[in-house]
Amino acid sequence: MKSQSLILIVEDNREVRLAARFVLEDFGYQVEEVENPVQAHEFLSHTHPALIMLDMNFDLDSTSGEEGLRFLRGLKRDAIDIPVIAMTAWSNTDLVVQAMQLGAVDFIEKPWQNQRLEQVIQQQLKISGLQKSNSALSQALTPNGDEPIWQSAAMQQLMAQLSAVAQTDANILITGENGVGKSHIATWIHNQSLRNTQPFISLNMAAIPEQLFESELFGHVKGAFTDAKAERVGRFALADKGTLFLDEIGTLPLAQQAKLLRVLETGEFEMVGSSKTLTSDVRLISATNAEFEQLITKGEFRQDLYYRLNTFAFTIPALRERVDDIVPLAEHFLAKHGNKYNKLDVTIGPCAKQALIQYSWPGNTRELSHLMERAVLLCHTGVILATDLHLPNAQISNVIDSLPEMTLEQAERHLIEQALSKFSGNKNKAAQQLGITKQALYRRLEKYALEE
Repeated sequence: MKSQSLILIVEDNREVRLAARFVLEDFGYQVEEVENPVQAHEFLSHTHPALIMLDMNFDLDSTSGEEGLRFLRGLKRDAIDIPVIAMTAWSNTDLVVQAMQLGAVDFIEKPWQNQRLEQVIQQQLKISGLQKSNSALSQALTPNGDEPIWQSAAMQQLMAQLSAVAQTDANILITGENGVGKSHIATWIHNQSLRNTQPFISLNMAAIPEQLFESELFGHVKGAFTDAKAERVGRFALADKGTLFLDEIGTLPLAQQAKLLRVLETGEFEMVGSSKTLTSDVRLISATNAEFEQLITKGEFRQDLYYRLNTFAFTIPALRERVDDIVPLAEHFLAKHGNKYNKLDVTIGPCAKQALIQYSWPGNTRELSHLMERAVLLCHTGVILATDLHLPNAQISNVIDSLPEMTLEQAERHLIEQALSKFSGNKNKAAQQLGITKQALYRRLEKYALEE
């Protein structure tokens, strides 16, 4: 039995299964039911449904969702490519995010609205059908999303400077606040360099216990210390002929700095427990959010090592200092996460864009990426609204206060977006809130391309 319209319901509550069957069969789908994930795995061994509706809790408990998450892990492990819609009995954002990170394509809360259920299923079957019938077309419709296009003058100037030195072997120091994208820039430099066919090895210095510093960077031989049960190759050897990226370099303990300085000056090092001198040819890129002048003044960082690190030094501006990049970056992350979660038709509404611009972004581009991922996961109207961003209330208030500066059409679209968001896409309630008929609302949805 194999049908593009076959839906498998995995739910231990018989009444819920029956209600879902009635609704789905009324919509023209074929339906099969199982009571738990074990039966679902057995069913999938001989039948390939078009979609799975998965309850998240069964025998273990009624809140954690662990059984549903375990089922999703199993699908991922076995490379079973079937869209899964998670079902929850309450609004549990953390569980929803976990489920979708494990491969669920959408979620719906119980008790559901029949119209909402139909919309979700139709959307996911359409996406799945496109992907299976024409993977080339799906690839063409999916933005590359590998590199953002910088709009700000500050970033354009920075990237021009980096381009000029990327193909040299000079050491580079990248500074900037947490979350501005230092590791991303380091990877970009390597890809633009003459070493781009050789290894790019990354190491977060802040994550290395001081007693393991030499082992991580230089390696050790078997028996060098109590837990050295096998030989370990260090990062300098792994990065030979390529690029070594040392993140959070400012956290390096003073006692270890001389050892790093030596290998940077001579290219020579010894594995822990060995007297044999080895050599490594690496291009070093370092990154930090620390103020080196303060560290040097306090005697916490060697000045000679600092000079070895910063043949060229570049500072990445904070996101709040380059407002022109905020919306393009948000759209870049929207394409990236939309591709990841098979939500290719989501856009950012004008009021949401304004809220993004007005926010101060203490977490910089990392915060923006996480926020857009969450917005993609939880957006069900096809348009991300300002309220979907969950920014501080003051930011949303500022957006509402800016309405008089909008055109009449922009204000009307904004009110429709707000009403749909408030009632989770329920058009009947949204129309009542707006004081118009359902037919009038549908005409406006078509006019502003808000209809899914």
